[in-house]
Amino acid sequence: MADKLIIIPFIVLLLSLALFPVAAPKWWHKNYPKLSIILAVTVIIYYLFAADGIEKLTHAILDYISFIALLFSLFVVSGGIFIKIKGKSTPLRNAVLLGLGSVISNIFGTTGASMLLIRPYLDSNKYRIRPYHVIFFIFLIGNIGGSLTPIGDPPLLLGFIKGVPFFWVSEHLIYVWLFATVLLISVFFIFDYRNFRKVRHALQHDIEEEGEKVTVLGYRNLLFLGILVASVFLQKPLFLREVIMAAVAFVSYKMTPKDIHERNHFNFEPIKEVAYLFFGIFVTMIPALAYMSVNSKSFGLDNVHSVYWFTGILTSFLDNAPTYMNFLTGSMGAFGLAAGRAEDVVRFSVEHPEFLKAISVSAVFFGAMTYIGNAPNFMIKSIAEHKGVKMPGFFEYMYKYSIIILLPLFFLVWVVFFK
Repeated sequence: MADKLIIIPFIVLLLSLALFPVAAPKWWHKNYPKLSIILAVTVIIYYLFAADGIEKLTHAILDYISFIALLFSLFVVSGGIFIKIKGKSTPLRNAVLLGLGSVISNIFGTTGASMLLIRPYLDSNKYRIRPYHVIFFIFLIGNIGGSLTPIGDPPLLLGFIKGVPFFWVSEHLIYVWLFATVLLISVFFIFDYRNFRKVRHALQHDIEEEGEKVTVLGYRNLLFLGILVASVFLQKPLFLREVIMAAVAFVSYKMTPKDIHERNHFNFEPIKEVAYLFFGIFVTMIPALAYMSVNSKSFGLDNVHSVYWFTGILTSFLDNAPTYMNFLTGSMGAFGLAAGRAEDVVRFSVEHPEFLKAISVSAVFFGAMTYIGNAPNFMIKSIAEHKGVKMPGFFEYMYKYSIIILLPLFFLVWVVFFK
């Protein structure tokens, strides 16, 4: 009974993530660190007195350190690069920018790429900005674009930390990524072309007066980015990788001119929220993962179609990183493998690639279904609203955009690549 009850903190944390940012945003912003730590400490106390509890806690905390070190360093380095785009915001240029952003999100991560590109993207379209501009940015750069490397999105990073080979993701997801991004950009182009036709004559003088210009500041941070990407491959000695990442983030922050940080409105609040919440998630999901592993077959996790849709549905309303880990653990358990052993994870990726592919695609793609499916979504929405864009509410986002545009796309992905 105690083993089942200790799953409650994990459920409470996920429900809080789903509900409070929408229902009580002021309370949430003030209290999320306390809630996350209290729930995590509850589980820690339980495992301090449980059989092999210390070992499980140690694994979870080591995974968390690796996870947050990379996210933090990417966040700091991307905050030191400033991009500004002036000129005609034609449908073609917007489509190219979304395509390039989808590629960049695999290098900076969806959070880093979103913070790097959202302001220049909004400024570029300031004469005719509409909610759909931001919605497709969330779809592509904030989510689906980052499905080619473990750096791209938190679920894939968790998989890499657990043992999924670095290049497995690009090898198995490249065609799914191409299929989804090309279709989405094509749909965006149709939206944008219709809007551009309506306003181009009225705004032509203002747009042409401004002229065409792209400004990039903070080039040295591209070197720091290269160091970060290279350090990902370091496995031993313990914590060398994380020390290098922390050092790179420190040097980048100190060497970046203050005016670049000011232009990017850079601050540590977004990564602080990620750090607190994911500490709670990594600790509280220990018993949930154990339960999923033992009961995997009863959940239908030995069927790739169930895995694809169940992962996607839960990802839409819960954070995609813990959803990925739960279904990875459950599916591996259905084949007698353990997600806590790196050699088992490698074996799973070789012997059952369709399951890992389904989990990876769903966890990344379905994160775009709601504002709470992936960490960058709310940040992108907040920045857009600060710039004066009237963004749709939680449910309006779903019934006007994600259900109509994304669900048919995800059905096609399932038919073409899994069914």
